[in-house]
Amino acid sequence: MASPGPKGLVPFTRESLEVMEQHSAKKHSEEHKEDLKPNTDLEVGKQLSFVYGNLPRAMVSEPLEDVDPYYKNKMTFIVLNKKRTIFRFSATWCTLSPFNSVRRTTIKILVHPFFQLLILISILIDCIFMSMTDLPKWGPALQNTLLGIYTFEILVKLIARGIWAGSFYFFGDPWNWLDFSVTLFEHISRYSPPNFISIFRITRNLRILKIIPLNQGLKSFVGILIHCLKELTGVIILTLFFLSIFSLIGMGLFMGNLKHKCLRWPQENETETLHNRTGNPYYIRETENFYYLEGERYALLCGNRTDAGQCPEGYVCVKAGVNPDYGYTNFDSFGWTLLALFRLMMQDYPEALYHQILYASGKVYIIFFVVISFWFAFYMASLFLGILAISCEEEKQRAAEKAKKIEPELQQALTELQEGNKAAETKTTEIEMKKRSSTSMITSLDMLDDATIRHKEGLRRSRKKCPCCWYRFAKTFLIWNCSPCWLKLKEFVHMIIMDPFTDLFLTICIILNVHFLALEHYPMSLETNNILNIENQVFIGIFTAEMIFKIIAMHPYGYFQVGWNIYDSLIVFHGLVELYVTHFHGLAVFRSFRVLRIFKLGRYWPTFKILMLTLGNSMMALKDLVLLLFTFIFFSAVLGMKLFGSNYKIYVCNIDEDCQLPRWHMHDFLHSFLNVFRILCGEWIETLWDCFKVAGHFSCIPFYMMVILVGNLLILYLFLALVSSFSSYKAATTEENDEAKNLHRAMARIKKGINYVLSKILCKKQNVPEETMDNVSDIYVKENISDHTLSELSNTQYFLKDQEKSSGTEKNTMTENGSQSLIPSPSVSETVPIASEESDIENLDNKEIKSKSGDGSSKEKVKQSSSSECSTVDIAISEEEMVYERGKPKRLKNSYGRRFSSAQISRDSKKGKIWQNIRKTCCKIVENSCFKCFVGLVTLLSTGALAFEDIYIDQRKTIKILLEYADMIFTYIFILEMLLKWMAYGFKAYFTNGWYQLDFMVVIVFCLSLIGKSREELKPLISIKFLRALRVLSQFERMKVVVRALVKTTLPTLNVLLVCLMIWLAFSIIGVHLFAGTFYECIDPTSGERFPISEVMNRSQCESLVFNESMPWENAKLNFDNVGISFLSLLQVATFNGWITIMNSAVDSIGVNMQPNFEDNIYMYCYFIDFIIIGLFLPLSMLIGAIIANFNKHKVKLGGSNIFITVKQKKQYHALKKLMCEVSQKPVPRPGNKFQGFVFDLVTNQVFNVIIMVLIFFQAITIMIQSDEQNPKIDIAVYWINSVFVTLYTGECVLKLIVFHYNYFTNGWNIFDFMVVVFSITGLFLPLMVGYYLVPPSLVQLILLSRIIHILRPEKGPKVFHDLLLPLMLSLPALLNISLFIFLIMFVYAIFGMYNFAYVKKEAGINDVSNFETFGSSMLCLFQVTIFAGWDGMLNAIFNSKWSDCDPDKINPGTHVRGDCGNPFVGIVYFVSYILISWLIIVNMYIIVVMEFLNIASKKKAKTLSEDDFRKFFQVWKRFDPDRTQYIDSSKLSDFAAALHPPLFIAKPNKGQIVAMDLPMAVGDRIHCLDILLALTKRVMSKDVSMEKVLSEMESGFMLANPFKITYEPITTTLKRKQEVVSATIIQRAYKSYRLRQNDKKTSDIHMIDGDVEVQTIKEDSYFDKTEGKSTI
Repeated sequence: MASPGPKGLVPFTRESLEVMEQHSAKKHSEEHKEDLKPNTDLEVGKQLSFVYGNLPRAMVSEPLEDVDPYYKNKMTFIVLNKKRTIFRFSATWCTLSPFNSVRRTTIKILVHPFFQLLILISILIDCIFMSMTDLPKWGPALQNTLLGIYTFEILVKLIARGIWAGSFYFFGDPWNWLDFSVTLFEHISRYSPPNFISIFRITRNLRILKIIPLNQGLKSFVGILIHCLKELTGVIILTLFFLSIFSLIGMGLFMGNLKHKCLRWPQENETETLHNRTGNPYYIRETENFYYLEGERYALLCGNRTDAGQCPEGYVCVKAGVNPDYGYTNFDSFGWTLLALFRLMMQDYPEALYHQILYASGKVYIIFFVVISFWFAFYMASLFLGILAISCEEEKQRAAEKAKKIEPELQQALTELQEGNKAAETKTTEIEMKKRSSTSMITSLDMLDDATIRHKEGLRRSRKKCPCCWYRFAKTFLIWNCSPCWLKLKEFVHMIIMDPFTDLFLTICIILNVHFLALEHYPMSLETNNILNIENQVFIGIFTAEMIFKIIAMHPYGYFQVGWNIYDSLIVFHGLVELYVTHFHGLAVFRSFRVLRIFKLGRYWPTFKILMLTLGNSMMALKDLVLLLFTFIFFSAVLGMKLFGSNYKIYVCNIDEDCQLPRWHMHDFLHSFLNVFRILCGEWIETLWDCFKVAGHFSCIPFYMMVILVGNLLILYLFLALVSSFSSYKAATTEENDEAKNLHRAMARIKKGINYVLSKILCKKQNVPEETMDNVSDIYVKENISDHTLSELSNTQYFLKDQEKSSGTEKNTMTENGSQSLIPSPSVSETVPIASEESDIENLDNKEIKSKSGDGSSKEKVKQSSSSECSTVDIAISEEEMVYERGKPKRLKNSYGRRFSSAQISRDSKKGKIWQNIRKTCCKIVENSCFKCFVGLVTLLSTGALAFEDIYIDQRKTIKILLEYADMIFTYIFILEMLLKWMAYGFKAYFTNGWYQLDFMVVIVFCLSLIGKSREELKPLISIKFLRALRVLSQFERMKVVVRALVKTTLPTLNVLLVCLMIWLAFSIIGVHLFAGTFYECIDPTSGERFPISEVMNRSQCESLVFNESMPWENAKLNFDNVGISFLSLLQVATFNGWITIMNSAVDSIGVNMQPNFEDNIYMYCYFIDFIIIGLFLPLSMLIGAIIANFNKHKVKLGGSNIFITVKQKKQYHALKKLMCEVSQKPVPRPGNKFQGFVFDLVTNQVFNVIIMVLIFFQAITIMIQSDEQNPKIDIAVYWINSVFVTLYTGECVLKLIVFHYNYFTNGWNIFDFMVVVFSITGLFLPLMVGYYLVPPSLVQLILLSRIIHILRPEKGPKVFHDLLLPLMLSLPALLNISLFIFLIMFVYAIFGMYNFAYVKKEAGINDVSNFETFGSSMLCLFQVTIFAGWDGMLNAIFNSKWSDCDPDKINPGTHVRGDCGNPFVGIVYFVSYILISWLIIVNMYIIVVMEFLNIASKKKAKTLSEDDFRKFFQVWKRFDPDRTQYIDSSKLSDFAAALHPPLFIAKPNKGQIVAMDLPMAVGDRIHCLDILLALTKRVMSKDVSMEKVLSEMESGFMLANPFKITYEPITTTLKRKQEVVSATIIQRAYKSYRLRQNDKKTSDIHMIDGDVEVQTIKEDSYFDKTEGKSTI
């Protein structure tokens, strides 16, 4: 970016235009072009910087010369308004002259701020009218006025800018095209026929988007998002590709299956009644003949497979009727299948489709859903998040670079202004420069431009320029220094209110107040209500007294200078007002504002303070993006209302039997807005079905796709921007305020007092005041534990330990702390040198600790780290542990000899030697690899045995007996292993290791389960057997790595989690205030529906009905009657499961003991919208940002490697990276035979591969055009088409076998093609032998379709696909480890579910497919919960614990267990804990892939060379140097450089660039490989600081790899050779010219004739000039 070089503002005159034209003409005549770019600070719409001087009044709204050097010769000029906003206009043709009075007038109108304000107000008024369903009488007149304003605006822009499509013309701006089109259509609609009016009126809604060009921030974000869309092109194409492939697979597997229903089989006496009375072959559409489950709308689906849904007795499974969900959910054609797969990918109501397919096709097809939901949806979401994260980071870096560039330019401009301008002007510039540089570094995205900075500076100056009378008033009345008595009182109050114990007391009061707020519930006794009212008055009094005392101590002026004091005063004011307002009817909602007292804790909580500060800065930087999102939602709501609003009213009977509008429609703006919000929350398929029924397919799908895609793009970008800002959160850098420090001081004093009392009681001497300081620091650190990370906590613990030693009070507190967690302190982890690979601590953290401590302290640590006092076994550290052990001092090994000096006496005795030998033997046994493998195998067997203990175990006597014996054997083996480790390691080492503690707990579980089987009263102990599976964690290193990583990334975020829970607590309390006791309703037992309010208005009327006993006044299972159930309800809203039911109850609620009415309280939707935004979206970004920060921190500690993989997997990672970057395998030599050579050329030609790909796509198209119940002729045609494709693929395979011979099977892709041919031939002829029933006709098509995967082949397919697949492939080792861990978690929860919910009544979410009766069904349920789908239905079934809902005495056949009731408390804990754990794991999976994206992108952007680049270089080198001479001819250098891969690649023509590299040349004009590589590396890394280091390492590495290479001394270089060639050419031409002149002279002397001498001389001179001109270069 060129320096602005400000020289002041110059008016644009005719002379300026002439000079500009001359420069432009001169520039066109010259060949070279200036490498200038537009200055981003001088773009249109931005404010001109003050470095260009003040703006005189005479220059306002007048043409000025362009200050941007880029536009110097572009025939443009600028105009500035009063706010210094830049407007740029063209001075060329197709417009009036810049000096024309008419154009100048229109320019003044256009740039005037009032004109823009007028347009903005007009648009806002128009938006209000667009959102109205019925306009007032004066509405048309106002619309005509607005249309006149828009027309006037277009005319002004046309005259001011000119009618042309170039830059700065009217039609050069796409937004002007939008304005012109909308205004034109609106004029046409005034005079068009009535049939076309609706079409043109819909286009009028596009005027809402006119808000975007009026705001420069919105416009810039639109540009950023368009750039993101360009970057996402490859991802979108890949998504459509995979969607199409899975859709074709779905068609082949499930076509027509969803029509299978249970039909009542006609009995002997009712054959005639069920006979076909219509004559229609599809007569079985009569719904009364199908089987329906209780409460279900659609008939029960069934299948003919054994694992599919089965029909009850008297029914048979037939294909009949229509598809479920009004016929819109099916796999019968490509379009509907694509919609179903898109629904699965977006995870919208997947459990319904999931159950339908498993019922109709069989449980084995769960694999299809696992692939779609776990792999495809996860991978596609990771791709979108990765690309958007890259764009977000690029924008962040671009803004940072811009800030760095601006500062020196402003310094230079400031120097120039200091020479010629006034001091005041200079001061203004300094303020602006400092503000710009500081603000750009604080904001998260640096999106604040110059206008924002100047606006803030203006606000600050306006605040400072207060009237003098205000200062006089504040000094007189707000600063109280009246009398000495008052000052003494003030000092006394100040001492009290600022005392640490006062802050501690206030903190306790806030916590108690929050506790009392959370105690409110329904129903609540009068006594409890009175107690809560009294406590409210007490706390209001305390907070009021606090405010009064602080005002006295600080003066009112000083008190209200602090933001927290203002917040406290508002809370006090609200509390006092509430005491008088709550008695009035309708103002009870005022109580909800009590929850603001919760956030008073932020004053004493540094984490809360910094999170709110980060959020504030981020929202200020992203305010334009938030406004853009709201604009899009408003536009979508208005557009939906205009498109479908009338249809919902006309065709309402299609969607409701009573012809009443449903809850979700678009007839009015409010419901349309709610519908759009629901779509953006991820639930759109049900409303789409309603839209289909009232408006048709072709109008609904484009609207819904627009809202889903564009809306999710905006939300994801906003989410990533917030996560990026919160990822910089560091609790350790939080600056504590005085209140937080006072808390630590108060706690330190309390600890000191307790220690003093204990010392007096125990008759111990109290040490000197140094110990007091130690105690103070001890308390301070312990209180600060929650605000620090684990590594800093470890440092603090070491510091405390050294302090304790120095004071003479050595305590083994670290062992106690370490024994309580799987992550003990570092010192404890070193206490097991024998089984070092079992340690679960990251010893890289110890590296920093030990580097900080001295030699003495390190020796002390070594002395404390013995396995036991008698251990004499030296154990080799495993390879995995080397990473964690590299931070240990080298003296560690020698210390062991000294450590065991105390055992020398016992070694001399015989008993000591025997004991030593026993321990050595035990240690060798437990460290033996075979023993470890055996224990691991037994662990897997004992875990797998749990899966057999389902509800059918009592019927399988043999298996039950075998499992009982196996449990005993497993118990004895694990007890033996535990005893051996006790002998080998000692008790101290064993019980201070977290993994051994886990093993010990599992042994206890085994013993308890055996005891439970022996006695009937202890039988409940058997249910804890599911904990046995946790032993797998301690046996496999991959599991350990995942657990360590999850703990490292999660534990430091507990503080952030508490902040999020505090926000949820506030919403829970508000929910209790709003909805407690209002979810009750009177239910009609016959229909199961609610009585209308016209029949039952309240509880007393419900109870007074005739059938009192059967008319229950029931409460919703999920409600807001207390804070606990409110948390559960909010969790369902947060996971978007069951949230519609909860919102319906809230919207229908009227009051306590009142019958709900349909949408009587519709504005309660605002509560849930606020919760989703404030209670879900923002806390989620906080949590994920904190997790990413910890992830990156620990990744840096490991040297940049992934923290979720082991050391062995790191090698696999590098091998996988090599494999993915490998270009091709070793080429097959061309055969010598002519025929084989011809075939070889044919099959290796690129055209041949293209033809094969075209055939594959044609074969895919043949599947797309098929549908269910198609014409039999089409089936025959498809069969022959498949035969043709099989023949062609077979021919391809035969041709390649003829050419490649055995080499054909050395390529995995060829093997895959061969298998496809074999299976397709088999599938083609097998149905002819065994029948089409056993072999579906789509089998051959699916086998042939599998070849489409060739498009993802690295060498053959598009490079963009390879780049998108690379991060996923590189993340596979880590994803595999996490997948194993999540499978283990699912296994444990599945076993627990079998023990507790196996006999729960089947209703809601528990049915024949999803239940806990068997292990397989339990895993299906947990898979469903893992994707956050349908867990509300399962919990609803488990909530059946009353006599009215279930039967506790029900007999379950085949077992002794009775009843089908659930346990609500266990169910809540079960599902909530599993959701939190699975969410945490899935978030880390996303982080791994997205970080891999960012890692690859950063390496590409940084001009550095990787190992892959060098490998590719040598692969290309092999083609040019097949003999491996390490030299190539200089003539091949150009082709070689053009054949390389980026970034070493040099495109042709490249000879000039190669010559400029000055490569050394050996004899024969040959160039060495290393010289070329070094020169290309210099070219790529020219600006890198580490270039010299890289070059030296490359050279030394090459010499080591090739020690025996033949070297040649270079005789010249490419540059010298070029100079020699040019010089030789010049000399040769000069010599030839000289010889020609000599020959001509001799000829002229012989044949000289009078008068010819002068002519001959002229010819010679002209010839000499020509030859001399040719010889120049």
